[in-house]
Amino acid sequence: MSVQEISISNNQKKALLKAFKKKKDVIFEDENGDLVVSVDAYEDFLDEISKEPIEEIVGEGVLNYDAEYFVFSA
Repeated sequence: MSVQEISISNNQKKALLKAFKKKKDVIFEDENGDLVVSVDAYEDFLDEISKEPIEEIVGEGVLNYDAEYFVFSA
């Protein structure tokens, strides 16, 4: 399993949770407060919408789509 760890601010964490409020199959918060995103589920989600919510929040060029999971920690 490959994981890309990304540091974010508390405001970015709140924005990510809000962006995926209705898509709990894409993102979840683990017991230590990190946000975990399945890359496969996120790519499927991108096929449904015209935005890239994670890129809009953390910036372009940050994500490595070769990973299986993105882990965001504040």
